[in-house]
Amino acid sequence: MEIKNVTVAGSGVLGYQIAFQTAFHGFNVTVYDINDKVLEKAKAKFDNLAQAYKKDLQATDTALAAAKSNLQYTSDLAVALKEADLLIEAVPENPQIKIDFYKKARAVAPEKTRFATNSSTLLPSQFAAETGRPEKFLALHFANEIWKHNTAEIMGHPGTDKQVFDQVVEFAKNIGMIALPLHKEQPGYIVNSLLVPLLGAATDLLVNNVADVQTIDKTWMVATGAPVGPFAILDVVGITTAYNINKMEADATGDPLKVKTVAFLKENFIDKNKLGVATGEGFYKYPNPAFTDPDFLT
Repeated sequence: MEIKNVTVAGSGVLGYQIAFQTAFHGFNVTVYDINDKVLEKAKAKFDNLAQAYKKDLQATDTALAAAKSNLQYTSDLAVALKEADLLIEAVPENPQIKIDFYKKARAVAPEKTRFATNSSTLLPSQFAAETGRPEKFLALHFANEIWKHNTAEIMGHPGTDKQVFDQVVEFAKNIGMIALPLHKEQPGYIVNSLLVPLLGAATDLLVNNVADVQTIDKTWMVATGAPVGPFAILDVVGITTAYNINKMEADATGDPLKVKTVAFLKENFIDKNKLGVATGEGFYKYPNPAFTDPDFLT
């Protein structure tokens, strides 16, 4: 069955990007979130995103207007899923929140609706039974700034139907992604299997007072030729996501360093609403972070 109508649940850091990228490529997109106030914030973010598409993709005003016309919004889950061929779940990286969402979604989604999670670190097999349609469930994971870093990792679980997997691979290509099929479940997929250890190591160095943010980033940039360092990446990913990942690990293992990291991120960033690029400040201040200064690497 062809995918035409897509529902994106969650309009946070990645959710709103997924919705706009999909609408930009001609699909009908319904953006769902928990209340209308959150959805109004999403609409404002789409205006900023349109400017990024102009700058980075040379998108025309006509194409951007068409993308916006393909978007609709609702805080009613039954309305959001009424016509959905594909649901992309981008709710917070918390297993219980995801489970609660799937229980509600399975009750109102049509039988045809395929479910996909955009989870960065959790496996689809953790939620397959909760979806009520395990054979139509898989992971579809995007990197941040998806219009530029256009990767789409597609990862099924042992019960995912091969035809559904192939349909989602094709969908990813149709919205301008480089489709990256994974042959088996892997925590962190490909990107985060490589990236999360880097970001975790950088945070460990900071929390243990080995070096400051700028020194750590400068070291990585100079030594590897990377355009940005790990803390600049964390600001883009969103410090809330880093906090949630560390908290899950701290709760599961009791690792003293992870417990210390969670407390550090909460006190210095979460409680102060310094969540990264999205709020204008995280480890750096935006729109002109220090690492873009021509003298930063001297």
